[in-house]
Amino acid sequence: MRRFTLTLICAFLGALPATIDARAQGAQPDQHAWEQRFRQEVSAQRIGEYMKRLTAHPHAVSQPYDKDNAEWMLSQFKQWGFDAHIETFQVLFPTPKERVVEMIAPTRFTLKLQEPVVPGDPTTVQTGEQLPTYNAYSPDGDVTAPLVYVNYGDREDYEQLDRLGISVKGAIVIARYGSAWRGTKPKVAAEHGAIGCLIYSDPQQDGYVEGVTFPEGGWRNKDGVQRGSVMDTDYPGDPTTPGAGSTADAKRTPMSEIPTIQKIPVLPISYADAQPLLAALAGPVAPDKWRGGLPITYHVGPGPAKVHLKVTSDWTLKPVHDVIATLKGSTYPDEWIVRGNHHDGWVYGADDPTSGMSAVLEEGRALGEMVKQGWRPKRTIILCGWDGEEPGLLGSTEWVETHLADLQQHAVAYINSDSNGRGFFYAGGSSSLEHFISDVVRDVTDPEKKMPVYERSRLARIERFPDQRADLRRKGDLRNGELGDGSDYTPFLHHAGIASLNIGFGGEDDGTQYHSIYDDFYWYTHFADTDFAYGAALAQVSGTALMRLADVDVLPFQFTNEAAALRRYVDHLEKDIKKLQDEAKERNTELDEGVFTAVADPKKTELPPPRLTIPPFMNIAALENAVAAVNDAADRYSKAAAKANGKTPAASLPAINARLIATERALLAPNGQPQRPWFKYVPFAPGAYSGYGALEFGAVREYLDQKKWNEADDQIPAMAAVLMKNAEAINAAAEELEKAGKP
Repeated sequence: MRRFTLTLICAFLGALPATIDARAQGAQPDQHAWEQRFRQEVSAQRIGEYMKRLTAHPHAVSQPYDKDNAEWMLSQFKQWGFDAHIETFQVLFPTPKERVVEMIAPTRFTLKLQEPVVPGDPTTVQTGEQLPTYNAYSPDGDVTAPLVYVNYGDREDYEQLDRLGISVKGAIVIARYGSAWRGTKPKVAAEHGAIGCLIYSDPQQDGYVEGVTFPEGGWRNKDGVQRGSVMDTDYPGDPTTPGAGSTADAKRTPMSEIPTIQKIPVLPISYADAQPLLAALAGPVAPDKWRGGLPITYHVGPGPAKVHLKVTSDWTLKPVHDVIATLKGSTYPDEWIVRGNHHDGWVYGADDPTSGMSAVLEEGRALGEMVKQGWRPKRTIILCGWDGEEPGLLGSTEWVETHLADLQQHAVAYINSDSNGRGFFYAGGSSSLEHFISDVVRDVTDPEKKMPVYERSRLARIERFPDQRADLRRKGDLRNGELGDGSDYTPFLHHAGIASLNIGFGGEDDGTQYHSIYDDFYWYTHFADTDFAYGAALAQVSGTALMRLADVDVLPFQFTNEAAALRRYVDHLEKDIKKLQDEAKERNTELDEGVFTAVADPKKTELPPPRLTIPPFMNIAALENAVAAVNDAADRYSKAAAKANGKTPAASLPAINARLIATERALLAPNGQPQRPWFKYVPFAPGAYSGYGALEFGAVREYLDQKKWNEADDQIPAMAAVLMKNAEAINAAAEELEKAGKP
């Protein structure tokens, strides 16, 4: 998963007026006493012990310690009283056989492609066990070509190259990490005719420009490399079984027909390896925004640097081991609360993912202690340790696809975490759970500031986002961020329509070693959550959420926040269409005026940009009407909940809760996104070129992004129809609650 930065965490902005308190909706009288007892039981020391054990050896998919970890976690859950088992799936996961990058002109230089041992860091010496630096799902290839620097390798960067008169056709490109998901870089390069791609970590974003480097400090050193998958994002999971569980009898797509494998070979490199390549480039000096933190003049190329790149991998099926631990509910056993975090890492994975997985383990132990003391959850709680997240959400996706019918019938909500560190609480996911999770973090204390977690997050957002201050000062609910394709929540929310949250802390760690061998126990205990205080806070937040979801009589979904979020998305869409129109008109006017020709330096190649087609006006009335319907339904439900005031007859609860569970399913488009049908969730979706990032109303945004105006306009009625179904589902829940309150 990507490492959350402070900017990303605090981009989950804003607040809305408070709605009906979850505590008033039929909670059992001693629920909060049990929650408080649970939080007191959570041990930071134990979380540290779990991490030390889980990160003692590399544990990528198919490595011996990956399975060993799964079996150890299984034994722990069983010891704590859970009914636990391991589900194994066979998935396509390529591992490297040969990696070569060498500059053959104007001088010869062979890249190390290896992260060296750090004295004093005890696990870095396990060189024979470490997965080499590579990008999973790069195709095999052996290419030699001139090198071209393409900045981040976004589509906008290639527009800039066109203006410089530079083509990457037949070239190998070198791009720096950042701006967009790594898989976008070889994808866009191939679309422009490149035959190979290198991706490096520039110290401007990920190294000494940010802070002192490892081992003296926490930031990436000159030899650190960011591994990662570059599998295209049309669908996550095993690429040989798209849309179906990768079980023993699954029908598999032949390798030659898999569309999500990249088209050109790609490898990640360190900035120590990248510097000689970049320094050897000539051609135009890179534009201001393209210049990184290396002590060189950044040139674009091509020439005189020429590079040989070779990649070959083992393309066999490999096992992933999901750990599934169940605590059966006493009253509503067929209503499931699911909690997950992945346990596989690219190497040691202390931060990503063990900081989160260790919290899940402690939640399991503390919940087991509550059971021993007499507590029983009304609903079934399922704790999951996913395998294969790093290569492409393999374990969680295959599990969801295999159990899709059962999950859509029984799952109430899914709570995910991944990396966790020091700092501020963040949450992304379903707007219907905004009030619920805000209410939970009001009851958990920040371990360093000794104030409610909610309050610290609210005040941090006030400090960083002046335009949100008025809403934040109302002390309503913290706004959830939109979720793209970044972790194991993806199949639950975007494919199955299960109300989901992705939660954690971060923003104050002293650096990152994302996907390198240095993301280990030594680094984490020196530069991240050094005493595991925020690991304990994560366990307290998530465990409290699990207990509350499991025990509250009427499920704590609230829809006024959802209506407000949809209202924002419509407003943003309208403003952005107007912005696209204005930008196109302005560019074309400047072309007619000769602005670009006049200001171009006659001694340099500076071509004018192409003319733009002015986007037509789009009819968003159907969306406006649908959002109004959702808002009316949300108001109706809030009034019904307030009138019920926690006094709903027990006999009515199953029907009411079934209606509430159905509200999130109603946000799925039956046929999915038009270009990527696996993704079905309408309010937001990951973009084909954004990956981790989410697009509001993704079906429309995807076409706007591609300048396919008519296709974008055509999506509006279908999306509005889905929102109307959501309004109907909310109204049905309100009606059920109203009916229960009648004498």
